[in-house]
Formats: sequence, C-alpha cells, structure tokens
Amino acid sequence: EVDFARTLTDRPVKVALPGPYLLTRTMWMECISDRAYASREEIAADIVRVLREELAELVEAGAALIQFDEPVLSDVVFSGAKNKRSFMCGALSETLAPEHELDFARDLLNAVFDGFDRDRIALHVCRGNWTPDESVALSGSYAPLIDTLAQVRAGAYLLEAATPRAGDMGVLSALPEDARIGVGVVNQKLQAAEAVDEVAARIARAIALFGRERVLLHPDCGFATFADNPICCGDLACDKIAAIAQAAARFR
Repeated sequence: EVDFARTLTDRPVKVALPGPYLLTRTMWMECISDRAYASREEIAADIVRVLREELAELVEAGAALIQFDEPVLSDVVFSGAKNKRSFMCGALSETLAPEHELDFARDLLNAVFDGFDRDRIALHVCRGNWTPDESVALSGSYAPLIDTLAQVRAGAYLLEAATPRAGDMGVLSALPEDARIGVGVVNQKLQAAEAVDEVAARIARAIALFGRERVLLHPDCGFATFADNPICCGDLACDKIAAIAQAAARFR
C-alpha cells in the first residue's frame, strides 16, 4: 500500500492498520482459538509481535504516519448504554468490565508502540462505519475514553468530530498537549459534500481549541469500508476531500 501510494505522490503517506485490541477481540473465539492458545492474552502477545513487525517495515518503507484503528473501544463504553452494536461486533468475543477492557487495550497498544518514534504513530477511534445510516451507529462523547487515550503513547489522535454522534470536540482538550489532534471535518456517512464554509468553521474551532500546529484534518472515518458496498462513492469522496482542501487553504 505504501509503495503504491509513493508511486503517485511525493507528499507524506499515511497507512492504516487494525489495532491489537480490535484484532484480539475478533480473533479470540472460544472453542476455536483455544485449540492453539490458552487465553486471549496469549493470542494477543502474537498479535502484538506481528504488528510490531509490520510497524517496523512501514517505518522503513517511509510511511510518514502509521494509524492504528481501534473502533471497538467505542463498543466497550457505548454499546451497553445505547443497546447498539457497531458493524464488526457480531464477530467479537465477550468482554469483561469496561475498565478492564480499556486497560487491556491501552497495554496492547503501548506494547506495539514501544521503542518506535511516537510522532509517526496515530490512533483512530470511531463509532462504527458499516452503513450510511447515522441512526444505527453508536453514539457518545469521547469523555469516557479520554483517560485511556491519554495513556496511549501515540503522537496523534485521529478522531470523529463532524458527526453529532461524537459529541463536542472540546473534551479532546484533555489529551496530551504534545500530541497532534486529528479532527474529522467531513462525515463520510452523509450522501452530499459539506459546504466549504461548514468545513472551515470546524477547522477554526479546532485551531481555537488545540492550536494551529497541532491540528490534522481528515474525514471522520473511511470512505470505502466494503469494496462491493462503499459507504461513500468515489466521486462524492473526491468532492468531500476537495472541500477539506479548499477550507484548509483559508488558514494558510
């Protein structure tokens, strides 16, 4: 992926990987996984090892930013209260108490990141991205996740902010001051491109909260979750990215 992207542009390239907690929750299945592993902690150790190998290769390949996706963190804190499930959760193993799960996820992420350049590592959290229907996705402020996110040794947090389901971005001010804050300024679920003025207003709010040098801009989540059923068609995705570029130009 990185090699291909670098044939198209000389700009910095970001690549996304599934996070270790997401992989552990999807790969540990009782009566199946326990034929090879004694516990999910044991399979998690192998997942961490493989992700560290992948991370090292991506750094060597010249990826400017390696993003680890942990959408299941939202399921841990929001699904019980809202009685909703995010898209991948039909295949998730059972959990213990939310406090235990958040600590487990934090430790797995830090084990992957240990020893690597923090500035080249990002963490992404969303609330599910399997359908354009906003009403069926998880919702809730980042507040219950802030303490956990702050303890993860990532140099950037790439988070939803355009959707009302994410709550107010002001709570992100509690994240470490030496980390960059990636702000979702368009919502991939909406089937129309946002007005440039609307995107610019979100950028201005982010700069006011976090400072210009810390702010990164991106869509809330991915445009093409499924190859045969993308959340957002290619032309519309290009229009949304263009809106980000045009709005960002106002602040340069």
